[in-house]
Order: sequence, then C-alpha cells, then structure tokens
Amino acid sequence: MRGISRTSLAEVTRRLDENVLASAGTASSGVSLGGELFEVVALLAEEHSLRRWLADQSNPAEAKSTLIGQLLETKVSPSAVMVASDVVSARWSGARDLVDAMERMAVYVTVAGLQSASALDELEDELFRFQRIVVAEPELRDALTRDGAAPELRLSLVEDLLSGKVNPATLTLIGEAVTRPRGRTLEQALDDYGQLVAERAKRYVAVVRSAVALNENQQSRLGAALSRAYGRDIHLNIEVTPEVVGGLSIQVGDEVIDGTIAGRIAEVQRRLAG
Repeated sequence: MRGISRTSLAEVTRRLDENVLASAGTASSGVSLGGELFEVVALLAEEHSLRRWLADQSNPAEAKSTLIGQLLETKVSPSAVMVASDVVSARWSGARDLVDAMERMAVYVTVAGLQSASALDELEDELFRFQRIVVAEPELRDALTRDGAAPELRLSLVEDLLSGKVNPATLTLIGEAVTRPRGRTLEQALDDYGQLVAERAKRYVAVVRSAVALNENQQSRLGAALSRAYGRDIHLNIEVTPEVVGGLSIQVGDEVIDGTIAGRIAEVQRRLAG
C-alpha cells in the first residue's frame, strides 16, 4: 500500500492494538475473532457495490461506520464490528486496499494470542511446510483447488489432515487460504499470510534453498548474517532442493541472492546465448 492507504493502515493497526488486542483474552478468543473478521472480508469481496461505496472517499466516514454496523451487528461480536468500523471509516486509495486492510486485521487478530517468538516461529513453519506439501502432492493440491469443489468440502479435507496437528491459528489461516483465496493461488495466499505473520513479529522471512539440509549451527549463522544485512530479525524457511547442486539461494521479499552452482551455470548459459 502507498500514500493515503499506508497512513490509514498504520492508524487502524494502532487502534486494533489499543482498543481490541490490549484487552484480548486467550489465544482461542483471538482465533474466534479472526474468523469473524475473515467473514467480513468475504462479504466485502463478494459485494462489489458495497465495497466500492465503502471505499469512496466522498462518502462520510460516519455513514460508512453506521452501515457496516447495521450489516454486522447481529452476525458477529461487538469487537468484530468495532474493527470493521475502524477499517471502513478510514480513507483508502481504492476498494482493493480496503479489503486488503480488513484481511490484514483478520490475520493480526488470529495470531494475537501467540506472543512468544517460538510460537510465531512454529506458526510460520507450519504454514511453510503445508505450502511445500501442496507443491509436492499434485493430487492434494487438485483436491484443494479444483474448480467447482464446494468450499465446505475443501475445509473438511484440511481439518481432517491438520486438526490436532497444528496450532488452531495455523488451521484458521490455511482454511481461509483454501476456501477463499481471493484470486490468488493457494501457494500465494499461504505465502501472503506467512509474510503478514512475520511482519507482525517485526521481522522478514527468508526462503533458503539448499541442496542439503542445514544444521542448527549453520542456520543460526545464516540467520545472524541476514539479520545484520537487513537490520531486522529474519525467520528462515529452509527448502532442501537437490536441483541447486551446491551453495544457497536466498529470497527475502522480492530480492534473490543466488549463490548456487545451478544458478551460476544458468548465468553462464545466458551469457553464451547472448
């Protein structure tokens, strides 16, 4: 987000922290509230006219707050109405930014009960591992993304696979990515949620591809080096990929550091072809 949307996002996030999360209860209550906010995201994504009207800067903020309150008051908790009202009352550059901000609040609330770094690490790892499983298992991916498959069946499959095996917050985020990806691929939706969790923890995610597994000492040294380079804590997602042959490929956001043998061979080939 840029410009006015970035300013509004900072403000609604501050209000979320001060007015909702500061008095939040257990982790399960955060997951429940996050689920309600995801329902609001779905409503905005489905109702084009409503979304455009709420994003129109010429409409009064009070009228937007009143309308969203009337739509939601019998369907979700007062806390969910408060968060939704704050989001729709803010000024956004476009309807997409409005919906993105609502989704971001839903993710933040869902993981709010995971205060420790280790708990957030585990959640990020669970999202990444499921993403890699989906990539490696075409039949599973097809079952979760097939056109025409009822969202309820997709969610039931996810729950059968993961219930009791992952954090409830992880299950909520994966279920949302599977049933309502909002125009993204399943992998993109999972990656977006992982990035938002890392952002909430004020750190970056580095996807590291290596021909062999890295031991704890190697991971620690690599994480420390990347943290120094980027000036922020780094969470490592390690992917063992024999195709890289040797060395490491590291991706942080849009930046890729390719130190693999395969990457060097490809670069030589490009130069020869040129």
